[in-house]
Amino acid sequence: MEQINGPLQMEHALLFSFLEVSSDCKFKEQLHSLQSQQIMLCQGSDDDELQTDGNRSGHFRNGDVGLAPTNEEVIRIIAAQLAEIGDQFDREIQERVVNGLVQHFLNENLSNEEITRHMSRVVGELMQAIPSDMEREKAMLVLAMVLTKKIVNTVPFLLRRVFDTTVNYMNRQFHNYIVDMLGE
Repeated sequence: MEQINGPLQMEHALLFSFLEVSSDCKFKEQLHSLQSQQIMLCQGSDDDELQTDGNRSGHFRNGDVGLAPTNEEVIRIIAAQLAEIGDQFDREIQERVVNGLVQHFLNENLSNEEITRHMSRVVGELMQAIPSDMEREKAMLVLAMVLTKKIVNTVPFLLRRVFDTTVNYMNRQFHNYIVDMLGE
């Protein structure tokens, strides 16, 4: 299990907040349980461990992801705005697309890298139905988070695997965009 610090911290907080405020999210109890597990994991590690780059590691504190309070609020506001966009996109995503992704996540023979590549392809295909007046990166980010919600709504026990995969996907594809969006 990767520790949620450094760059993954923002992606984790954004995805968690997005799912938390999304309409039709049927797994909020499991989501909060996942968050609690992350908190316990991070509290069990050395506090304020110095990293090789000279920075302190990020940890969850009191149920939060260790971000400054203003950043947490900014993330919640942005997540709520993205969730509204996601509600519009939700209708465009066909059940067969979600079921195809579910099958990939259920296949234990596939690596996380292979699943991430497939998710990236699906997001790219879904982009064709998105209005061109929206920023491409924003639309792709929202699609990835909506797909996460729809997959876990379909098969709730996949929450950890889908959540972790999506956080890593967001970090690889949209980290700079997320940093800019959060004004970091």
